Amino acid sequence: MARVVRFAQTGGPEVLRVEDIDVPSPKSGEVRIKVEVLGLNRAECMFRAGQYLEVPQFPALIGYECSGIIESVGPGVPGFKVGDRVSTIPAFGMTQYGSYGELVNMPVHAVAAYPANLSAEQGAAIWMQYVTAWCGLIELGKLKAGQTVLVTAASSSVGLAAMQIAKAGGAQVIAATRKPDKKARLLSAGADHVVVTDQEDLPARVMAVTGGKGANIIFDPVSGPYVDTLAQAAAHDARIFIYGLLDARPTPFPLYASFQKGIWVRAFALFEFTLQPAALARAKEFIISGLASGALKPVIDPASFTLDRIVEAHRYMESNNQFGKIVVRV
Repeated sequence: MARVVRFAQTGGPEVLRVEDIDVPSPKSGEVRIKVEVLGLNRAECMFRAGQYLEVPQFPALIGYECSGIIESVGPGVPGFKVGDRVSTIPAFGMTQYGSYGELVNMPVHAVAAYPANLSAEQGAAIWMQYVTAWCGLIELGKLKAGQTVLVTAASSSVGLAAMQIAKAGGAQVIAATRKPDKKARLLSAGADHVVVTDQEDLPARVMAVTGGKGANIIFDPVSGPYVDTLAQAAAHDARIFIYGLLDARPTPFPLYASFQKGIWVRAFALFEFTLQPAALARAKEFIISGLASGALKPVIDPASFTLDRIVEAHRYMESNNQFGKIVVRV
């Protein structure tokens, strides 16, 4: 028996339950992981609430990321052995697998070793954030040194990862946040400029710090009507990448600004890339290299949670007070 988080109906954090269940032996192409740390993601809150791309099948597992030790290996699994220190990549559906538990089975294509210089907490905070940022800035955005990157929701784990990748690529980074108390921390995390959107006009500030040119790449998880405001902050031939659905209202296409500036708007989900072996290999090479060099370093939120407090951890994520990755010690 192992403690595993499941839920039997959609709703708020309170629907999550820690249950004792029998975790089966791994099947062909799977490994079983003794979990040390979970990494939380906004997608899991949406899945739990019934607002995600997948529809939960009850009783539903949940979770994309964890770090731990391989406890057993299924038939036909090359490259891994019992005792290996690994973390999981969001390259599966939560209707099939989940990372929230003491013991979890995972498909081998979604498992990766991580650098020995990282802690278990950092190991659980790699793949969702860095692959998402890599997809937008490197694979799709073709980031070039000297460009300006505008990162919204910059204090999120993906936002901070995007800042690190942009800085490593020689870009100027403008971080946007609603909360003034996060400004100093974003500057310390590497932002060249911070715009507090509850207090400042975003397009005006972006134009001021870029000498009227605007941002070349805009990286946004919010969507909704604010995309039109983002387009006003864009440079000519800019690219706006939307990777989230935090604002459930309709997202208008910024037609007028696009006519003026030739803006390219692209929504994407990281599964477009993590489910393609060649693209995932490119992402892994880039990220492992950056982690090893120190150019990339996961930022962990200081709040401390254990598996028994998973409901509180989800409530904390939905408060939007975090700075970096929320992790849960198992």
